[in-house]
Amino acid sequence: MWSRKQLSEQSLPISEVIHACGHENIQATHKTTFEITREKALTKRGDCVVAVDATKGAAGLHPGFKEAAKKEGAKLTITIETGELKEVVNAKGCPRLLFLHPTDLVVRKSDHVCSRTIGIRADKAAIDISRKIVEKLRNPYQKVRITLTVEGVNEFGRPPPPAR
Repeated sequence: MWSRKQLSEQSLPISEVIHACGHENIQATHKTTFEITREKALTKRGDCVVAVDATKGAAGLHPGFKEAAKKEGAKLTITIETGELKEVVNAKGCPRLLFLHPTDLVVRKSDHVCSRTIGIRADKAAIDISRKIVEKLRNPYQKVRITLTVEGVNEFGRPPPPAR
């Protein structure tokens, strides 16, 4: 665990890289969320899931990343890459984030927070992800790289001053 001093000295942005795979049952039709999971199995009812067999769940993210994402005003960028195709989702962090779920990472358009939530007020949900990417995500052999980046706050939880 990092000390407060180490966290305050941590430079932003802070990124986490998660590797996952596609799955034949990926629908990506949910209108308010999307999910990445460590689970390998997926039914067609999991319409928010965009990747399976992930290397981390919310609880497994680095403590420095979690601390930064919990700061008021934190900006979260989620980049989903499938080979040459890329989708970027912008969301917000907040002090209410828990990062407790061992298998799931959920990004929401709403302000709802639970143990699986890693970002709120997102500009995209599963339904908004490019259908070209979704088609690739339906291939169980498709490798997926997800980069989570948090920025926009300093050690006091405020946006950094403007550059001079």
